[in-house]
Amino acid sequence: MTKKQKRWRNRILVALVLFASIYALELAGIFDATFGHTQAIYIEFVLFLIPFLIAGYDVLIDAWKNLRAGHGLDENFLMSIATIGAFALVFFPDSEPHMAEGAAVMLFYQVGELFQSYAVGKSRKSISDMMDIVPEFANVEREGQVITVDPAEVAVGDLFIVKPGERVPLDGIVESGESQLETSALTGESVPRTIRPGDEIISGCVNLSATLKVKAIKPYEDSTVNRILELVENSAEKKARTENFITRFARYYTPIVVGCAALIALLPPLMLGGGWADWVLRGLTFLVVSCPCALVISVPLSFFGGIGGASRIGVLVKGSNYLEVLAKTDTVVFDKTGTLTSGTFEVTNVLPNDTATEQEVLEYAALGEAFSNHPIARSIQERYGHDIDVTRVAGVEEIPGHGIKATIDGKVTLIGNERLMYLHNIDQEIGEGIGTKVSVAIDGKLIGSIIVGDTIKNDARQAVEDLHAQGVHRTIMLSGDKIEVAEEVARTLGIDEVCAELLPQDKVTELENIMERDGVHVVFVGDGINDSPSLMRADVGIAMGAMGSDAAIEAADIVLMDDKPTQIACAIALARRTMRIVWQNIIFALGIKFAVLILAAFGIANMWMAVFADVGVAVLAILNAMRAMRIAKIQ
Repeated sequence: MTKKQKRWRNRILVALVLFASIYALELAGIFDATFGHTQAIYIEFVLFLIPFLIAGYDVLIDAWKNLRAGHGLDENFLMSIATIGAFALVFFPDSEPHMAEGAAVMLFYQVGELFQSYAVGKSRKSISDMMDIVPEFANVEREGQVITVDPAEVAVGDLFIVKPGERVPLDGIVESGESQLETSALTGESVPRTIRPGDEIISGCVNLSATLKVKAIKPYEDSTVNRILELVENSAEKKARTENFITRFARYYTPIVVGCAALIALLPPLMLGGGWADWVLRGLTFLVVSCPCALVISVPLSFFGGIGGASRIGVLVKGSNYLEVLAKTDTVVFDKTGTLTSGTFEVTNVLPNDTATEQEVLEYAALGEAFSNHPIARSIQERYGHDIDVTRVAGVEEIPGHGIKATIDGKVTLIGNERLMYLHNIDQEIGEGIGTKVSVAIDGKLIGSIIVGDTIKNDARQAVEDLHAQGVHRTIMLSGDKIEVAEEVARTLGIDEVCAELLPQDKVTELENIMERDGVHVVFVGDGINDSPSLMRADVGIAMGAMGSDAAIEAADIVLMDDKPTQIACAIALARRTMRIVWQNIIFALGIKFAVLILAAFGIANMWMAVFADVGVAVLAILNAMRAMRIAKIQ
């Protein structure tokens, strides 16, 4: 609890003790016995006024300020006029005293408001915890010295030092040092990551074990941590349709019920004559019941809790409106590379002929690719796994779009694709594999081929299974890769449909066809610059945040900070649970209120019932809304 909440709580406790003591004396008949019935009423009036003012003086002040500013028809106004009216009934000689009910309404209203404040604070903390990822400084190496500067002052290409226990201030590439990084604040992943020279690291992570020297690759304003903070800060601006409806509902609902309460209190006595105390009490009870705080508080709090709960598992939602649409999702469309696959190449198969071994094929390919930095070349070198003696290589010639021609150990060696082999009339009758095929020929004869493929993410298949378990009807993959490669990936993962060999604009066209053909709520998941148009066109766009492009993250509505496809199903489950809680609160609050409003209009509901219909319902709705923050059952 904050200091303000503690003072608020203590004030309510003092008022509650005073109220209980006075009420106990009243029930025991002490006041009547001591002062007589007539005088006792005025004594009780003064005594109950003390806890009333202690508990609710701020409500009365706010109601007056809002009334003067022209915004008076809010819950503060309703509570003020209803409770003051209850006390004012003392001036009707033929009425029963209702000071206790007036004080109780204000007291329990404040209890409900304190519950709301605590719930909002708890929900906000799950989001504001992310604000702790903000780096306060950067240790920059300049002219042989290390100086401490603001992260915004670090330029791209500058070297900065991250000591153990410090946060990484900017996105960069590790130049030297090996350490463990805690990424939980960004990705929700509890296990630290091992970082080595050449690895890319993102700002906001905590360096755990050893000093790192890092080269900045982005300015601070474009860094991961700054982008995250912008997403979090802007998330509250985009309200769900349900939330907007409740706001509009309260705006029209409040003046209507104030008018109805006035009619109930004034019209029957004027038309029928007499009975003022009874009808005024009915009007006041009607006012207390009508306060829409249960809806106005609990619905936004439910969405806020859902967004906060998502942030704790590394899913950043840019607005409650996206949670609402995500809950209705029945089709998920994936990009392939970088989304379902890691986007990194590795050798998946080596296919030698009868005259060579796997190691010989890898050795000649690695020697020929020794001077190349191409991802395929690096994957072959890594699979070879031995030091490369470049003195064995001479006359390296790169043939654009085909491959490499080199002299290795005095032998003319060709390393490349089918077109290179075809140009040199080399037979390629060696088994096929899914991926990019690199053929190796020595002195005009093929000795084998190497299949290089993009590795499927460990949790990709589980992600598709989880989506189907969540009730997603169809999963579709759109890819620019060859049809046989895309179909193999789709079969491996259990994806329902696949469209391959697509250009970026073709992806958008295909996505629009899916949306128009079936009229469904479609989620598109991608990571690259070429996915940005599709992310913007889909009902909800989900981007991979750790390694995804800036353009994709900017275009997306939801960002997965750990790049795990399984988080998509988690996000859908969380969105659906949030919407269930929202509608539970709406139905429960409106149902109870309308029932008690009717009873109040006919004089059946008393002020205590009104207290439950207002404060009791609000507290129950708030407690229900707080469930949206729980993530244990989602993961």
